[in-house]
Amino acid sequence: MLPLAHSAGCSHLHLPPAPSRAYLPNRRRVRSLVRARPPSAGASGTETTSTTSGSVMSFLCPLLKLLGGGDPSQQRNDVVEVTTSSISSLSRLPWGSKVATSSGENIDSAISIPTLQLYEFEACPFCRRVREAMTELDLSAEVYPCPKGSLRHRDIVKKIGGKEQFPLLVDASTGISMYESGDIVKYLFRNYGQGRSPSPGLLESTIFTGWVPTLLRAGRGMTLWDKAGAVPAEKLELFSYENNPCARIVREALCELELPYVLQNVGEGSSRTDLLLRKSGSKQVPYLIDPNTGFQSGDHKKILPYLFQQYPVSSI
Repeated sequence: MLPLAHSAGCSHLHLPPAPSRAYLPNRRRVRSLVRARPPSAGASGTETTSTTSGSVMSFLCPLLKLLGGGDPSQQRNDVVEVTTSSISSLSRLPWGSKVATSSGENIDSAISIPTLQLYEFEACPFCRRVREAMTELDLSAEVYPCPKGSLRHRDIVKKIGGKEQFPLLVDASTGISMYESGDIVKYLFRNYGQGRSPSPGLLESTIFTGWVPTLLRAGRGMTLWDKAGAVPAEKLELFSYENNPCARIVREALCELELPYVLQNVGEGSSRTDLLLRKSGSKQVPYLIDPNTGFQSGDHKKILPYLFQQYPVSSI
């Protein structure tokens, strides 16, 4: 298991030096943006990768559901859960753990309402690539999980862009919507990276090790729970960073329940650390806040049963 900075919870990994309402843009504008994008040497490769990814995911979904951990709402072996999630984190080091900018540069973003909306599902390696970039850029976002069997968010994705493909990013501040994880990462760095480029290997490594967490976690965060369907009045709030083992377990559950939430990234060096301290009294992540009930916890072993007991379809 990976060494953890705080044994009481999965807060920060010791790493080696690192090389409101969804905004629905006009569908015609989305398509025109796609057409207007100039061709590049990697364009056809990106399209081929997306097609291949979709085919592989279509094969893996039923297979991993069959071989996976069963009903996600049932009691789990926490040693197995944390161990497989920790090895998953190890496979993706150093991406998704540290902030590339100093904490002072993005201090205003810690208290602002997110303008980014991300439609994705936790088990998707290309969605993971985008979440890693958001951790590195210290960006918060509204996350709309789109598990296989989605009751709501996949339909929204088709209304926005005309096809069911993930991830899909919507930037309400610019009116831009886009598919393709590589294009999304480049867009985020271009607009929010203050002149920086993605960390070495962030884009290239996904095709090689991006699948490891999906396989080790046996497809957790891929398929809608068969009792999901409750829609909370307000979005939940999760303090997390992409490569944290225990935060991954909580994000998987939020995805399986299709619960939208505000993702507050707090990777090492994040400007949101003080915000997390004010709200929770510690730097421990994951930290979940449910404004609908007042529930707050930094313990994934308490968060999981709460979510599955509070948000089955019959509870709201």
